Amino acid sequence: MKQTYLLLITLLAPVALLAQTPSRESLPRLGKSPLKDVIAAMTLQEKASLVTGMGFSLPRNFRRPANDSIGRMRLPPSDPEAEKIAPKVPGAAGRTHAIPRLGIPSITVSDGPAGVRISPIRNNDSSKTYYATGFPVATLLASTWDTLEVRKVGVAFGNEVREYGVDVILGPAMNIHRNPLGGRNFEYYSEDPLISGDMSAAMVNGLQSNGIGTSIKHFTGNNQETNRNSIDTRISERALREIYLRGFEIAVKKSRPWTVMTSYNKVNGTYTSESKDLVTHILRDEWGFRGAVMTDWFGGHSPVAQQNAGNDLLMPGNLNQSREIMNGVDSGKIAMAQLDQNVGHILNLILKTPEFRHYHYSNHPDLQAHAQVAREAADDGMVLLKNQDNTLPFHGVKTVAVFGNTSYDLIAGGTGSGNVNKPFVINLVPGLKNAGYQTVTSLDSDYHHYIYTAEATRPRPRSFFMLPPPIPEMTISGDEASRIAGETDIALITIGRNAGEGADRKLTDDYYLTDREKDLIRTVTGAFHAQNKKVVVILNIGGVTEVASWRDEPDAILLAWQPSEEAGNAIADILSGKVDPSGKLATTFPMDYPDVPSAKSFPGEPADNPKEVTYSEGIYVGYRYFSTFGVKPAYAFGYGLSYTDFSFSPLTLSSHHFTNSVTATVTVTNTGKKAGKEVAELYISAPSGGLDKPAMELKAFGKTRTLQPGEKQTMSFVLHPGDLASFDTERSSWVAAAGDYTVRIGGSSDDLQRDASFSLSRELVTEKDQPELTPESPIEELKK
Repeated sequence: MKQTYLLLITLLAPVALLAQTPSRESLPRLGKSPLKDVIAAMTLQEKASLVTGMGFSLPRNFRRPANDSIGRMRLPPSDPEAEKIAPKVPGAAGRTHAIPRLGIPSITVSDGPAGVRISPIRNNDSSKTYYATGFPVATLLASTWDTLEVRKVGVAFGNEVREYGVDVILGPAMNIHRNPLGGRNFEYYSEDPLISGDMSAAMVNGLQSNGIGTSIKHFTGNNQETNRNSIDTRISERALREIYLRGFEIAVKKSRPWTVMTSYNKVNGTYTSESKDLVTHILRDEWGFRGAVMTDWFGGHSPVAQQNAGNDLLMPGNLNQSREIMNGVDSGKIAMAQLDQNVGHILNLILKTPEFRHYHYSNHPDLQAHAQVAREAADDGMVLLKNQDNTLPFHGVKTVAVFGNTSYDLIAGGTGSGNVNKPFVINLVPGLKNAGYQTVTSLDSDYHHYIYTAEATRPRPRSFFMLPPPIPEMTISGDEASRIAGETDIALITIGRNAGEGADRKLTDDYYLTDREKDLIRTVTGAFHAQNKKVVVILNIGGVTEVASWRDEPDAILLAWQPSEEAGNAIADILSGKVDPSGKLATTFPMDYPDVPSAKSFPGEPADNPKEVTYSEGIYVGYRYFSTFGVKPAYAFGYGLSYTDFSFSPLTLSSHHFTNSVTATVTVTNTGKKAGKEVAELYISAPSGGLDKPAMELKAFGKTRTLQPGEKQTMSFVLHPGDLASFDTERSSWVAAAGDYTVRIGGSSDDLQRDASFSLSRELVTEKDQPELTPESPIEELKK
């Protein structure tokens, strides 16, 4: 009997165990069960893995260094289990851990402020490629002053994100152009937070219309590359809120990005990814953000502090971070409720992705159609800086002399994570020929041979981030220039600049032209002017360069920025007159670098190895400084010429006494002889007294449709109480002072043709906040 009983127990034990172990069918599943049930079913290890990415995948041909370092970057420990799982999209920046038993898939994120950055060739098989459209850089897109155009780019761009199997694109990037030497300024839109916010919102809305996510970045104060992983950015709370946070706030509220990426740097002593003030109190509590927050790659220092700040996802993630988070929960340093909240934000993100919806991506986006979108945007954002005696568009031109190395190797976009593996780049000579012009075959051949020979001996960059040294300009003798002038109708000289992640620009031979570039301009203009022929300089650059010392020599200057893979075609569109230039500067070109208000403090102290940088200029960034302190720039914010002329009607206001809002209305008329577009820029000057304020601030803008000669368009802009307010640090409040406000409108910040005034009878407090991100010690800021 005893033996029978023991046998029965032995036979029934597995059945009892199975009854106690939940089957896969009985487990909660993401998307089918309440989110709280899914989170409750997760082990601590699963939670810790979900809030840290799957790790940093090295290129297949890259051997891990013995010291586990690339330059100054220490590589995290590899995750053997993650490395066994082949990436869904080779070349993508990162991915999250899957938890199959709960129906949680891995999602893929990719670099790409100007296009999807993925590997174009897979498994050494070039018979099938995965190139992505290289769209214009952000400095050009901002120069369109056209949110509809930028949204259109976002729609095309987002289609490629989806069709290549990516769930979240790591962009747009929207830091402020604090200083022209910023290495990643090409990725950022403007010196002005309204332009930055509105352009980013337009891009996000376009991208996310495809059902994929975005990650607006780098939140916040990441305005330099020098020591970006450790620099302590000291900013007053007012400057933070009015300049460096304002654009992010606009983008969050107008476009609801799926994610926000924190920056590498510290702000007032705390890494941004570890700042609860920034990530929770401001982003979530004040602005109402409901998405996920991720770090920049390897950003921050303490996983425990990051989780407690509300920085949900640590990227690219590593085993050490997961272990630290688990230990943090076990030791009570991280509350389980906080970790669960972060996990919930990531799960809500996953629920929206194409991967979770089982979207069958094609790997075949319409690159031809998207190239046309890129070309149209490039046309819309190029800025005509000078056009003496109507040199442009071309008149009676058949043969063009093309000078400058960059003419034969146009720069479509910047480097680093902002680079795109493009299918092609149209250089200037092919672009001109496509437009029906001839060039000088012998000159073209000389340049091709010179560049080919120089590239063969040029040192290779030492890392992914570094650029190879630029090739010195080919020398053109005076006799040769004179001979070519006799054979051609006009000369083009392209000056190129590139920059990117990992380093800021330099003054010598970068911000300032090299001696060879100056000699080239001087030699060519001298030879062509001697024969009564014109010279045009094309600036193929990502950020601001010095122009005042040489701009009198050429007859015209076209700022082409870095205008996409269709660069040569788009430049030819403007030169030929096929398209009227309508771009306007979204960043100021100073007369000289010392005129920049941050010149003395950039990139920080001590100069040889900066540990902190103090924003002593406060709110006086860009045009706010130049207009307030009477410093004349080379080319003002909002400036840009056209082949036609426009006039602005008298400005009318819906009321001259502000209550809840005021509507400003103006009619723009094309008074010239060619079709074109104009930008209406609306600025406000606040009453004197009270808080120190700039002479004027941009509060609204709009771009007309293409107007035929004589055609008009009426534009209206609504001003709300928040548009009048400044941040009063002592009161932690946004305050609009009582008094008279002047509204000015025109086509450039230095050419505001019309104005009108309204009064505010009493002070308005438009918003009350809590003190956040307070500097550890007072900052002595620039005042009027």
